Amino acid sequence: MFRLEKETTAFVVIDIQERLVKAMDPDVLKKVTDNTARLIKGANILGVKTLVTQQYTKGLGATIPELAEHLKCEAIEKTSFSCCGELSFVDQLKTSGIKTVVLAGMETHVCVLQTAIDLLEAGYTVHVAADAVCSRAKFNWHTGLGFMEKAGAVITVTETVLFQLVGGAGREGFKEISGLIK
Repeated sequence: MFRLEKETTAFVVIDIQERLVKAMDPDVLKKVTDNTARLIKGANILGVKTLVTQQYTKGLGATIPELAEHLKCEAIEKTSFSCCGELSFVDQLKTSGIKTVVLAGMETHVCVLQTAIDLLEAGYTVHVAADAVCSRAKFNWHTGLGFMEKAGAVITVTETVLFQLVGGAGREGFKEISGLIK
């Protein structure tokens, strides 16, 4: 449950969209954007599957350019708060042999939380990068993380995720991942 293997892990970037980011604290948003970009870039280096969702794109806009430029996948449109409410999301996980999902995105206490709960109930191991998720209010972020942890999710951070996936110095991707962290 606590180990990450690049062959069976997927990163999921949830709803970091143009209009939604305007409601976030700018300093927190910068940290979340930087860490989510690190996760995406790390996924690209290590060959880890990445999925990205957009909640009601017509109303909330597209994934922000700072992240979209690094993505090698199309966004999955959704209207349910949980990503699992969108069949194409569920199908992509099932057909890829994914067992563990690392979550990043917003809002921690709504879409990230509901996705985590549904994934856990479906038998996936869920890791939440606490430094790559946010809510409009810090209390909601904190409460969402606590809820997910009590439900069985592993609360972690971006650097831990990336170095777990590399597995050690001298391994493929280590230098590139180290460069992302600096």
